[in-house]
Amino acid sequence: MPNRPRIIRFAALAGVAGLVALMAVLSALRSPEDASQPYVEFAGGGFVFNYNVAAAYYGFVARVVRTVPPGTILEAEFEDPDGGPPIVTRGVAGVYARQFRFESPPVEGVRADRDYRVELRLIDPDNGTLMAAYSRTFRSELDQDMLPAAPTTIGPGYRPNPDSGLSVPPGNEEGGAGEPAR
Repeated sequence: MPNRPRIIRFAALAGVAGLVALMAVLSALRSPEDASQPYVEFAGGGFVFNYNVAAAYYGFVARVVRTVPPGTILEAEFEDPDGGPPIVTRGVAGVYARQFRFESPPVEGVRADRDYRVELRLIDPDNGTLMAAYSRTFRSELDQDMLPAAPTTIGPGYRPNPDSGLSVPPGNEEGGAGEPAR
């Protein structure tokens, strides 16, 4: 009777060797990235009007199309709807990043049916040169005037804000359940 532990070890080594060979073949078959492809493409975005906190902001998601070198600086520039200087936010590409999300801080002056421009720039961290730039516009369907003048809720429990000017149902002054529905 053959030595069982030796057979098991041999089978395990053969399995590992087969896996390594398969990975080598798949790696050789993988086509190199096409340098004519963009690094990223806009995957979505737009305006968010948060009625509870009486704030508006906008943002976007950029999906990786071609590998973005780790450490690359990503700089998002948002047009200020109120007419001020552009709003700039930055991020850094990680090793396994598949998408990047950028969001403006709260903005003022958003008007319906007007385009607002955003630009995403990829900057080489070693020498500061521009690697690529992409831009597009986002359009709001709403005016910011639809937001209340003050937040309607406060605190982590979304308690009614007494300064909002909205009426608070009886029994709900402290954020309780109030009267049961009938």
